[in-house]
Amino acid sequence: MINTKIIGTGVYLPGKPISNEEVKKLANVEFDSDRLENNTGIKYRHIARLRQIQETTADFAEKAAMNALSDARISADDIDLIIVATDTPEYISPATSLLLQGRLQKRQNRIMSFDVGSSCASFSVAFDTANRILYANETFKHALVVGVYNMPAYIREKDSFGWSIFADGAGAFVIGKEDIKPKSKDADYSSSGYLDGEFVTDGTQWNFLGVYTGGTKKPVTHELLDKGTYGFELLQKMPGDRNIKLWPGIIESLCKRAGVALDSINCYVMTQINKSVILEVMKILGQPVEKAALTMDKYGYTGSACVPIAFNEMIKQNKVKRGDKVLFCASGAGLEVGTNLFIY
Repeated sequence: MINTKIIGTGVYLPGKPISNEEVKKLANVEFDSDRLENNTGIKYRHIARLRQIQETTADFAEKAAMNALSDARISADDIDLIIVATDTPEYISPATSLLLQGRLQKRQNRIMSFDVGSSCASFSVAFDTANRILYANETFKHALVVGVYNMPAYIREKDSFGWSIFADGAGAFVIGKEDIKPKSKDADYSSSGYLDGEFVTDGTQWNFLGVYTGGTKKPVTHELLDKGTYGFELLQKMPGDRNIKLWPGIIESLCKRAGVALDSINCYVMTQINKSVILEVMKILGQPVEKAALTMDKYGYTGSACVPIAFNEMIKQNKVKRGDKVLFCASGAGLEVGTNLFIY
């Protein structure tokens, strides 16, 4: 076990929640609300663009980070490592993590900052990476990991699928080393630690969905804009059972390697895009539904941010307590699946 601890969490969601019926009016699209709610569980979401809020990825990340720092009761100057996990960055370059460092610390500093872009598995990859860097680097004491999503910025007009599913948001963790002392008498980090992570990648599946315009292969041109082939594009329909086939195997493999029984895990936090998929995976694992985080009804699908947002919600609802074993499982198009096992 790596003796690192999550000492603070924070989220940010722009504007008032938007219901399925309201998103139809604001985005001028049509979709079956009842089917969406029954299959995916999505009822509400937060979208800056539809609320005319002039905020984007870096703004979401900054506000979630500030909330996490406040929860951890430390200063931004105490952070030695910043990782921003997203596939909807503020710019192609420079990295969003660099902007975040500048906003938080407001000067040049001896700190490592970088982005992780593994689609919607980005936070899982970044969380694992942060724990291992803290373990390996003697001088680093605190890491800030932010999962942030702004896919609605890329959704084209009349895209009923995109507007019905995707949402904005950010979730942040402050992670501390083993010698970190609790800032509150209610916080007990004595048993906390990062156990392990496991990952699966299949880059042959790159051409299902994504944001393909704006990079070196497909620069933005007037022709592409006129054709409407830009922004978020669904090139092929995802197999509906893909995650049902992938998640149980990698979860079982991680737990076996870590020597942790599935029954001993107190909370399972999976990608929050489809409630029915999560329920089926819990059934396959032989675990009660009550252990699973289900927050898509409030927040829609926030991609790279959905895991930390859902975990924060579990803490708020007292469904996760210090000393509990927690498992993350996140899927990203392209394809990557990431898992994390830790003691909160």
